[in-house]
Amino acid sequence: MSDQPAHAPYGQLPRGGVVRPITRWGDPVMHRAQQQVTSYDDELSQLVADMVETMYAADGVGLAACQIGVDRAVFVFDCPDDSGQHTVGVVCNPVLTLPEGRDRQLDEGDEGCLSYPGAFVECARPDSATVTGTGVDGTPVEFTGTGMLARCLQHETDHTRGTVFGDRLPTKLRKKLQKAMERAADDYPLDWPAN
Repeated sequence: MSDQPAHAPYGQLPRGGVVRPITRWGDPVMHRAQQQVTSYDDELSQLVADMVETMYAADGVGLAACQIGVDRAVFVFDCPDDSGQHTVGVVCNPVLTLPEGRDRQLDEGDEGCLSYPGAFVECARPDSATVTGTGVDGTPVEFTGTGMLARCLQHETDHTRGTVFGDRLPTKLRKKLQKAMERAADDYPLDWPAN
C-alpha cells in the first residue's frame, strides 16, 4: 500500500469481514458469466467485507466474488495507477469502456491472478480503462484508471464475465503460464490465504 491516503471517491472499503479461501481456475464458477447484483442488502455488504479482507490477506490489488466461490457480478479493488496513487472501490454489475482508435495504446506488462497465485506472464491490455456500475449501496459509481489500475479494472471485470486472463493469451504464453502455475502450486495450498 501507498504512504499517501487512497483515493476513495465513493468511500473507504468496508472492513470487518472474514478471510475466505480463494477459488482456483477450473472451478465452474470461474468460467461463466456471474449473476447480476439485484439486492443491495446486508448479505451483499457482508460478501463485500469478506472480499476486502481476503484481497488484503492474499496481498492482492483486486478480487471478484467468483474468486471466493460466489456467483455475483461484483469486485473490490485497492490498486495504484501509473502515478502511484491508490484508488479503492467496489463495483457491482461492471460495464467496461476501453479507448478506441488512436487513443488505444497497449500495455504489455506482466499479469497474475489470485486464483492462480505465483504465476505471471505478459498480457497485452489497453493502458487506460473506465468501469461504471453500482456501489455496495446501489449508487452509481465510475472509475477510470491508467497503468496497473487500468489492468485491474479490466481483469476484475473479466472475472464477472467468466473470463480468466489466461483465456486472453496466445498459445505460447498460455503454456508458459501453465508451467508457472505448476511451479507455484506447492507454495499456495487450496485453503490459501485462509490457512
